[in-house]
Amino acid sequence: MSSPIITADLVGLDVDYGGDPAAVIDHLARLVAATGRATDASVLGADARAREEKSGTGVPGGVAIPHCRSEAVTEPTLAFARLSRPVDFSGPDGDASLVFLIAAPAGGGKEHLKILSKLARALVRKDFLEGLRQAATAKEIVALVTEVVNAAPKKKAAGAPAPAGNAPEENQSAPEAARPEVTRVVAITACPTGIAHTYMAADALTQTAQERPDLELAVETQGSSAVTPLPAATIEAADAVIFATDVGVKDRERFAGKPVIESGVKRAINEPGAMLDEAVAAAHNPRARRVAGASDASGARGSQAASAADAEGQGLNWGKRIQQAVMTGVSYMVPFVAAGGLLLALGFLLGGKEVGNHWQVLVTQFSLSNLPEQLMAINGQLVEFDRSGLVLYLAAVFFATGQAAMTFVVPALSGYIAYALANRPGIAPGFVGGAISVSLGAGFIGGLVTGVLAGLVAMWIGSWRVPRWIGSLMPVVIIPLLTSAIVGLSMFLILGRPLEAVMTGLQDWLNSMSGSSAVLLGIILGLMMCFDLGGPVNKAAYLFATAGLSTGDASSMKIMAAVMAAGMVPPIALSLATFLRKGLFTPAEQENGKSSWLLGLSFVSEGAIPFAAADPLRVIPAMMAGGAVTGALSMGLGVTASAPHGGIFVIAAISPAWAWLLSLLAGILVSTAAVLALKRLWPNQAVEKEAAKAAAAQDNNLAPQPERA
Repeated sequence: MSSPIITADLVGLDVDYGGDPAAVIDHLARLVAATGRATDASVLGADARAREEKSGTGVPGGVAIPHCRSEAVTEPTLAFARLSRPVDFSGPDGDASLVFLIAAPAGGGKEHLKILSKLARALVRKDFLEGLRQAATAKEIVALVTEVVNAAPKKKAAGAPAPAGNAPEENQSAPEAARPEVTRVVAITACPTGIAHTYMAADALTQTAQERPDLELAVETQGSSAVTPLPAATIEAADAVIFATDVGVKDRERFAGKPVIESGVKRAINEPGAMLDEAVAAAHNPRARRVAGASDASGARGSQAASAADAEGQGLNWGKRIQQAVMTGVSYMVPFVAAGGLLLALGFLLGGKEVGNHWQVLVTQFSLSNLPEQLMAINGQLVEFDRSGLVLYLAAVFFATGQAAMTFVVPALSGYIAYALANRPGIAPGFVGGAISVSLGAGFIGGLVTGVLAGLVAMWIGSWRVPRWIGSLMPVVIIPLLTSAIVGLSMFLILGRPLEAVMTGLQDWLNSMSGSSAVLLGIILGLMMCFDLGGPVNKAAYLFATAGLSTGDASSMKIMAAVMAAGMVPPIALSLATFLRKGLFTPAEQENGKSSWLLGLSFVSEGAIPFAAADPLRVIPAMMAGGAVTGALSMGLGVTASAPHGGIFVIAAISPAWAWLLSLLAGILVSTAAVLALKRLWPNQAVEKEAAKAAAAQDNNLAPQPERA
């Protein structure tokens, strides 16, 4: 037979457990350990404090409910304290004098959430709270709490009043018990590159929802790895939808008709609780905004206009909608750039620089049975390669494959910008426009223009009211046909020449850069890479660099080297800073610092986001300073990179490597020194508060425990 959830030994009446939540939690953890329900009070206390640091557990009525799962807990347990000195648990109406610690075993599923749910419903009843405040003995507290937590059915004689501790909603025979009490929410998270923000947002929402007994959350991460779509049944049962994205939502029409909360992906990382609250409110608001996408009665509108209608329904302005579309295009373009660029780098690594000049001859005139030699006559010229035989042939194959991938960069950018604006009917016209841009020499600038143009035209045609018999042909034939024709005519007759002139002028300017002008561009790119650490400004700089790689000119490779090095600075610098001066950072930041250096070496700037989110005024300027130094040095020293991603792991594709490493090291040192100086000269109140908590907790651990009632 299982032990009761609470006993008299787990109750402290009118006690002074210290002046902050950490001290109170530690005292209650010791009560749990003293009864043999936890193997280590310090471990339980640390786990509960860690949960409390995420968000305060104060609730209305001067009550706090700190809770956690812990490896130290052996069975679900409640400990209670009625404080003589109330403590601030971040409750909505001031300090808490009634505190429950809910301790659940680590492998106990959601047992502590079930307890929390039952307890929370009782805490809204004034009679229950009054009973806790007026109880004279620990046994009275145990009786009150046990009745609530065990949800005992009502036992009363006919005409007698219901027992004070039995809430109506706990009566299983009551009609309300059959009604669902949990709000079901589904969420989509997506960022432009789908590497870090996507999964950080999903984790933040999931972890917060796990602490909410009123919520069931299912998240679909539309990231760079394989996407596992939400089951149709889960979507159908959902009461509300959260779109935490910086790009278009794939297959958005699946959620048609659902109340929706929409924001950028960073908000889900920084304010997951607020977004979940808004989703719950929307689920119960009949006038809440809803996801559009269903066709109207005449069949005139279908899924082809879903994205446009949806954006209009959400009240997004044109600038935001186009920005999201461009970010979607970048997101889909990145795999082409990454695969193609790395294959080109591998070709250079295996075969040497001459492979880039003669790869067509090597892959068309040679084979596994006819391998090339190191010294050969090609087109009337004697060419000496760095390698020969199988290695040289494979190098040419890798280079040719990379070149093939890079030819899709601009069409993919254009096609998926159009897709984000007009859904599937925009893809073909967007790709066509991108291909035309490449053929006319308009490059990625032309791709941006044709993507937006194709998306807007496809949206417009998709809004036409047509007879039902022709409606089925709209998304697969009519919209792609008409839109492609309009985009083609616009490019060849009007836009192509001016865009080609702009692109040519940009390339000429880049090729002419030297000295101070190159350094200035490096400073600007470095500042952009470190400003929002994976946000729109960062992605704009990255797009500028990667799109230029498709041209293959040296100036574009210089920009790529500067952008990659600058983007590596923040995570590495912050990791180094936490190692040098641990006391200037919170425990959570110290923990992040243990791994952010590896993210930095891999060119994942998002590794610095936890630091920037917690302390933006000190962290971001310091990171921008180091990024500017790195960008300036890299451009000034003429470093080139033929790989678009990979960081230190593609150093073979960077030349000269020593200059690139020097630029990176200089930026890291500047950012590290700057962030340490800012945190010392302008102390962080959050860090000071953490230090005070730690000191208070240590003092309380050393002090004798108050007597239990």
